Amino acid sequence: MNLTISGHHLDVTPALREYVLTKLDRVTRHFDQVVDVNVLLAIDKSKEKDRRQRAEVTLHVKGRDIFVEQSHEDLYAAIDQLMDKLDRQVMRHKDRTQEHHHASAKRLPASV
Repeated sequence: MNLTISGHHLDVTPALREYVLTKLDRVTRHFDQVVDVNVLLAIDKSKEKDRRQRAEVTLHVKGRDIFVEQSHEDLYAAIDQLMDKLDRQVMRHKDRTQEHHHASAKRLPASV
């Protein structure tokens, strides 16, 4: 798994990097076929003070790219909410890609 953590108008401190890594462990624990992860942490100069800190993740898995973004007044809270969203999307993707084989009606034994 390739991991890129970058900041926009922000220095990515070792504490932020470690926090993102611990949160990503939950996602990779549920789905281990992750190819590439790009994390962008940014501070926007918007007028809304409560939506200034932004976190984005682009997760490349086999056959699909999953993009999630979240804004909050606290960057750590934005990362928490972002990872919750990402976890839900990864679980939904995993559920869709799993094979759900059921015996067809023609193959079932006839009960008389």
